[in-house]
Amino acid sequence: MSQSPAGPTGLASLLRRIAHIERGETPTLIGSFAFFFCVLAAYYVIRPVREEMAVRVGREWLQALFVIVFLVMVAAVPLFGWVVSRFAKRRIVPVVYLFFIGCLAAFWLAMRAGLAGVLTAGAFFVWVSVFNLFAVSLFWSVMADTYTDDQAKRLYGLIAAGGSAGAICGPLITQSLVHALGSANLLLVSAGFLVAALAVAQAMRGTIGSAAAQNGGQDDRLAAGGILAGARNVWRSPYLLRIALWVLIANLISTYFYFEQTRIVGAAFSIPADRVQLFARMDLTISVLTVLAQLLVTGALLRRLGAGLTAATLPATAIAGIIALAVVPSVAAIAAVMVLDRTVAFAFANPALRTLFTVVPAEDKYKAQNFIDTVVFRGGDAASGWLFGPMAKALGVS
Repeated sequence: MSQSPAGPTGLASLLRRIAHIERGETPTLIGSFAFFFCVLAAYYVIRPVREEMAVRVGREWLQALFVIVFLVMVAAVPLFGWVVSRFAKRRIVPVVYLFFIGCLAAFWLAMRAGLAGVLTAGAFFVWVSVFNLFAVSLFWSVMADTYTDDQAKRLYGLIAAGGSAGAICGPLITQSLVHALGSANLLLVSAGFLVAALAVAQAMRGTIGSAAAQNGGQDDRLAAGGILAGARNVWRSPYLLRIALWVLIANLISTYFYFEQTRIVGAAFSIPADRVQLFARMDLTISVLTVLAQLLVTGALLRRLGAGLTAATLPATAIAGIIALAVVPSVAAIAAVMVLDRTVAFAFANPALRTLFTVVPAEDKYKAQNFIDTVVFRGGDAASGWLFGPMAKALGVS
């Protein structure tokens, strides 16, 4: 459909001032923005609840939980592989997101029934950790199948800003309503955002696969094979293997920061609602800084420096964070480190990483990318728990 000669709408004009948006890209860009907004709003509404569950479980059991998360992830990825091979691309998002909505309803019923002990807290922590990676990984798989490499460098910053806006909305809701509604009812709010994400995804389904079509066309159904196909492709491809190693090492360090957060905040605050409120405020600060950076800086960095140098900002800030915690292991220090580390990760490193997947075949966009996002990512968690736990104690390192 041709555009009116009167010119672009006010929204399109605003978007074109922020990024190099070409004719016809605005509707898909807005849909992608809204899709990611709903996905991350759903997660960030319950993220502070997960953090409170981690404190309730205790640091001594948290290391075991990360290992359990990794094992659950390894068990879940074959099921995801079966889904992406069994269903057409346009049906993958509904199948996966409806499953997550059902899980939220089940946890809500369990909490409302008074089953909020350590076992429920641990199970919820594991589930949220798995849900976050699968929901976000699937979103970026769809984006990699929708946009070309050139479009990704221009538009991924804005699309990521949609997620950051959702990450602002989620903590605001949690911080404002946790004392009035209670933690359990926040799960229903999260489920509502997932329903909205599903609706947006269905409205966008005509654009899924458009990048593949521009590059020669791809069948709507992927080849059979799940975790083994994704893992095999990563091992065989030096390009994908380097991405996997970067993700593994980066997450190993970020999990160390998470352990320190749990230890320091748990010692400083005794009331669960206060801990939830602190985590929500940290999430809000991260999200505000991230969305500003994504709107104003990310696109320019990707275009001028490329994906590699842009991604390198994350390990650089991690070095500064490790030094800061070694000097001043306080609540203020861990809050500052977590805010800086996650802001750089979300604003710069993650869009750069996602850009790298736009040039791989459709199978790798879904299977290899999902393997890296889930098994390799949580492998960093498990390795970090062992490295900074039993191994550190055996070496006499505090």
